[in-house]
Amino acid sequence: MKFALEVRHGPENARAFAEKLRVAIASAGGKVVEDDGERPDFILAVGGDGTVLAAAQRALAHDVPLLGFNLGTMGFLAEAEPDDLDQVITRLLGGDYEVSERMTVKATVEGASATGVNDVVVEKVDSQRLIHLDVAVDDEHFLTYRADGLIVATPTGSTAYSFSARGPLVDPVLSALILTPVAAHSLFDRTLVIAASSRLSIVVGKDRPVKVTVDKIDMGHLGAGRTVEIEQGARPVRFARFRPRSFPRLITDK
Repeated sequence: MKFALEVRHGPENARAFAEKLRVAIASAGGKVVEDDGERPDFILAVGGDGTVLAAAQRALAHDVPLLGFNLGTMGFLAEAEPDDLDQVITRLLGGDYEVSERMTVKATVEGASATGVNDVVVEKVDSQRLIHLDVAVDDEHFLTYRADGLIVATPTGSTAYSFSARGPLVDPVLSALILTPVAAHSLFDRTLVIAASSRLSIVVGKDRPVKVTVDKIDMGHLGAGRTVEIEQGARPVRFARFRPRSFPRLITDK
């Protein structure tokens, strides 16, 4: 089995653990792929949730599963701890794992698209001014938000930025789009949860630019009248799992 590694930049402990990981894989009969041109069978992330999100981009590109070793703080997306190293490699090489599929979310801005696991965020550029976002669901006008921003999250992303903006925690086995305004200046500031099959259209109102990110991937700034189209991604990202653990239990553990 061929593995590609996504390692958190900077921390010495992440680089040291990645080297131990390479040695363990080779000792168990596997191979670490160093060249992005060679397709791996599996992606391993070493770091926090941000590193797992970066690994997810590679997993989607190659259509292979991924697993994260938690060297971060919370580690909602990671399956394994560093002490699990030898056991994890043995089980992966032996096929002793399950695959959990998580829906993705896709944003399109004037023909350019990006797909993420957590969320699409449309937020203000000028810290002193609210933005106006005209939102339509399946071509039907829903609401004009006056806010600092709008988060469109997947259930997986409900534990990230959406949660810090008072959005609900949603079990990632579900499929849905979760719309949570950031600091809304409106009587309606509640989260809206809609079907994953829904198509969102967000038009920037007034002359107040916004920036768009997909899992923190920058899609640039948009001016008045520009549109962001958001929908479910074409395929899910696949996470390797070793032990069944309910979502409520995961939340209480973290």
